[in-house]
Amino acid sequence: MSIKKNLTHIKSQLPNHVTLVAVSKTKSIADVMEAYNAGQRIFGENYVQELVEKQEQLPKDIEWHFIGHLQSRKVKLIAPFVSLIHGVDSLKLVHEINKEALKNNRVIDCLFQIDIADEETKFGLDEKELYDILSSKEFKNLKNIRIIGLMGMATFTDNQDQIKKEFQNLKTIFDKVVTLTAVEGQLETSNVKLETLSMGMSGDYQIATQCGSTMVRIGSSIFGTRR
Repeated sequence: MSIKKNLTHIKSQLPNHVTLVAVSKTKSIADVMEAYNAGQRIFGENYVQELVEKQEQLPKDIEWHFIGHLQSRKVKLIAPFVSLIHGVDSLKLVHEINKEALKNNRVIDCLFQIDIADEETKFGLDEKELYDILSSKEFKNLKNIRIIGLMGMATFTDNQDQIKKEFQNLKTIFDKVVTLTAVEGQLETSNVKLETLSMGMSGDYQIATQCGSTMVRIGSSIFGTRR
């Protein structure tokens, strides 16, 4: 099927409250424009240099998400325009994003990445590290970064029960933090407003939405396999 037909098919399967991020890493400008002309406006990239080059060449109403592992030294390259950074996994990176956002007179929205997978190659915070950052005075004093949710990646496996269990675990953590911030006020701070739970990719987005995901990151099911 064409990119347009793939997009239409996927959107027909997503609940209305779920945001679709079209993962365009390694895809050509022409491919991105085909998705853009089909109505897609939110795109995700894994590599900083590729993101910068595409942002320069493509329409300015595109909302760019950075979904890869972000090195602190490269934050400055995307800080002027990035809409959402998905994989924030350390207080060091939080500080760097805040610093570069301040330089650009912006508040940059971010998601904390939580390690839910049974794989050593995955990045992310554990639950204690998440609470430690959110409750720290150091974090609460940062005014140019806003944490709007959590993200996570399930184990790359055909075991759907395992994938479901990992997504349910992330949803449980998300709900706990929402309660601690909004209801009990224990983690209440002006730079946290949890509303996004980003989980689910081409192979598991249907399980993810069943488990409470509000944002899915889909690449190959839209653009085809990497080439």
